[in-house]
Amino acid sequence: MPRTVTVGVDGSPESLTAADWAAREAELWGRPVRLVHAGPWQPFAAAGEGHGGGPEVEAARRRWAQRVLRETTERLTAGRPGLRVTFEQVRETPVSALLDAASHGCPLVLGSRVVGGPDGREDVWLLGPVTLAVVAGASGPVVLARSPAVPELAGSTGVPGPSWDGAPSPHVVLGVDPRRPATGAVAFAFGEAARRHARLEAVHAWRRPPGADPARDRELEREAGQALREVLAPWRARHPTVRVTVRTGFGAAASRLVDAAADASLLVVGRGGAPGRIGGVTRTVLRHCGTSVAVVPG
Repeated sequence: MPRTVTVGVDGSPESLTAADWAAREAELWGRPVRLVHAGPWQPFAAAGEGHGGGPEVEAARRRWAQRVLRETTERLTAGRPGLRVTFEQVRETPVSALLDAASHGCPLVLGSRVVGGPDGREDVWLLGPVTLAVVAGASGPVVLARSPAVPELAGSTGVPGPSWDGAPSPHVVLGVDPRRPATGAVAFAFGEAARRHARLEAVHAWRRPPGADPARDRELEREAGQALREVLAPWRARHPTVRVTVRTGFGAAASRLVDAAADASLLVVGRGGAPGRIGGVTRTVLRHCGTSVAVVPG
């Protein structure tokens, strides 16, 4: 199988955002896009084909999914004559199909749904069971794409055009702990910054140890900055065109990363946690960061 940028598609506005992001990424990588629809992601009523079960309903569901895949393909190729797009409807469950798709090296892209926060001021991004299982178990990078909502395709009468204008991205943010660097995330972040001709901002934050003398804060911050630069040095040598800035400081790591990524094009973090699990910092970032987030294992 040729290496592709794969996106999970179910006809929802969030999956169309993911498809747009995947098309942009595929152009940067010089790879085709693969659209995958697996299992009954959408309530069948959304297809407008009736209710119940049996062969007729299953056939109608397949027709609806094929229409979504075709319309999404038209959406992505409009204005992108060189972009190759393939699509596939599989009988596997969404988690199994997406985990398989995430094992081929290039990113797997999924949509994200946002809801208002409890105080009405901060948005919270929902992490459904499929998303959590895929992020926790994927052997390759998984991107949770975020952007303003777009119209649904299922049942629509027109195909909206691509939402990206091809402009260079401002910068990429990388969350990294020099004591336990996630080398997969570092490599992915440098590659993304190089492809986008973007600046890379490496961020490390930590909480002050109990009993630590605040008078040593500057010294500790200098030491942390030096440790971070040493971790990044081999990757800077491999990507000499990437301009790198380093930010260190005290505070909650997730909050620091969300703030740093507020005006970035992408936030890259390691998955953290035990095998098959998502670390606490990464899980918090996925819930509260309004920028697209790439979670990279290893």
